[in-house]
Formats: sequence, C-alpha cells, structure tokens
Amino acid sequence: MSTASLVEIARAMVSGGRGLLAADESVGTENKRFAPLDIPETEEMRRSFREVLFTTPGMGKYISGVILFDETIHENRKDGVSLVQTIEGGGMIPGIKLDKGLVPQALTEGEQVTEGLDGLPQRVAAYVKLGAKFAKWRAVVSIGPKTPSERALRASCHALARYAAICQAGGLVPIVEAEILMDSGHDHSLETSFEVHERMLRLVFEALAEQGVSFEAMVLKPSMVVPGEKSLQKATASQVAEATVTVLKRWVPCAVSGITFLSGGQGDEEATANLAAINRVADRVGRPWPLSFSYGRALQQAALRAWHGSDGNVQAAQAAFVKRARLNMLAALGKYAPEMEQEP
Repeated sequence: MSTASLVEIARAMVSGGRGLLAADESVGTENKRFAPLDIPETEEMRRSFREVLFTTPGMGKYISGVILFDETIHENRKDGVSLVQTIEGGGMIPGIKLDKGLVPQALTEGEQVTEGLDGLPQRVAAYVKLGAKFAKWRAVVSIGPKTPSERALRASCHALARYAAICQAGGLVPIVEAEILMDSGHDHSLETSFEVHERMLRLVFEALAEQGVSFEAMVLKPSMVVPGEKSLQKATASQVAEATVTVLKRWVPCAVSGITFLSGGQGDEEATANLAAINRVADRVGRPWPLSFSYGRALQQAALRAWHGSDGNVQAAQAAFVKRARLNMLAALGKYAPEMEQEP
C-alpha cells in the first residue's frame, strides 16, 4: 500500500471527532472483566460480547475504527458473517493488536519491555490479508523512585519505532501507543508525570525518525498527564488538560495525522471529561492535530454490565455502549458537558 493510502487511512481514523474502540483485550484480560459479573469465561462468550458491540446500530457515527485481538479477527457472528465484515459494513476500519505483551527487561529495576518483533513482517502480511488496515503496539512505562530508567525508555521507544516502520512497509497504519501508567502503585505527582511524558515523547519521535517512519501515516496513542492513582494530589480536568496539551505541543510533530488518547484506568466519566477539557484547551491555544479517543474499558464497561452475558440484554448493552461512544465524540469536539451523563 502506498504512503498516500496510509495517510488517507490515518486521517480517517481521527476524522470528525470519531475515535477508536480498543477491543483488543487478551483472553486473560477479558476473562478478568467477566469474572466479577459471573459471565462464563469462554471463547464463545467473548465472541458474543464483541458481536454485541460491533452490531450496535449507529456505532459508526461515533467510532472510526476497531482494534481487534488475534482471537477476534478470525471470528464470525452467529449468522456466519465475519466480524471484520461487520466492522466494515458499519462504516468503520478494522485494525489489529500486534505486540505480544510485556516481559521483564534485563538489568533494570523491575522494568518491562514489549516483545513481538520476531516474525512481525510475516504477521503483518497475514493480518492485511484478513482485512486489517491499521495496527497497535503498546509500550508501557512505570513511574517509581528509580524508574523509568533511560535504558528502559530507549528500549521501549526503539521497539515502537521498529514496529511502526515494519507496519508501514507492510501496508498498515501504525498506532504508536506510548503509555505512562497511572496505576503502577506509585504516588507520583502531576509534575512528575509531565516530566516522564516529556522524556518518552522526545525519545519515541527521535526513534521513529531514525527508522524512517512517516509521521503523516501514523497515529499517536499517548496517556494523559495525570497523577499516580495513589497520589494525594487530585488534579482537575483543567489541570490535566493544560499539562497534556503543553507536553504534546512541545514534542509531537505537527505532521502526525492525529492523536487518540488511551483511558489508562480512568473511570468512564473521568476519561470523557478530561478529553473534553483537553480539546477546549487545545482549541484555545491552537494545535495541528485532531485529539480524539482510543478507549477500551472506558467505552465497554457500562455495556458489559448491562449485557451481563444474556441475549435478553443486548438492546440495553448497545444503548449503554452507543451513549458512551456519542459522549466521547462530543468530548473530542469540545462539546461535552457533565450534565449530558443524565440524558438517556
């Protein structure tokens, strides 16, 4: 696929305030979400829940694309139509998670690095044949008394850049996910989070440039600048927005087609409110890229609770899902207000 075609896809992923549904949870992660609701932890139930989401009427008005897990990209609906075709039929773009998870990084203080580069060109080619148009790779950094180390940051950023280059060479738009964990168990402040975001964004774009990655043919998926979950500091949406927009304007090239934030453990309403505040600040100070969302749990949790594993609850689950998707699109356009949460 030509670079021009990749740029077109990247721009479509962030157009009109629409965002991405991250439905790429691993088997283990999805089962952990099922367990508290006593939903059977089986492949069929995971497939059923994703069918509920992907067949939601009107979903494509608010969701531009869906990130899939390997298990899901091969699956069909109960009527035999593939889930990839279902996504495309709803006016959305199918994507795939390509990383293989975190492993300990040698000679560090308990830090981790993402694996999955071995055989990646072949896997990219296979997923392109299955209909994927973009991909995701997640690099994770924890803040602690001695972390993140420069060694760990550079290793994660180098892997992200190699993945992105392989994707573009193979015909996929890469989502470059650079996450600073808010729930790593540390009590870091908003200021510390800001400093670590600066370090990581600087290094990741240096690495991307070194690998020859086209910034126009990629999407950045960063975390928001927030304090650690155990911090006594409780940042307002306005403070989160000011810090997040500032760090992005300092280190993200204007050529990047778009930015879609991860929710990173924030609650549904918190993630939406922060996204809206970020867009209002960005509109005030000026920005070169759309700022949208790529949420997993923050889009799905209300629908999962409503569904509860029962076919009789599909309509309620889809209503809960489309409401969250609509509110997040409004947030991406800077039009969300908290009182909208009370609307049907």
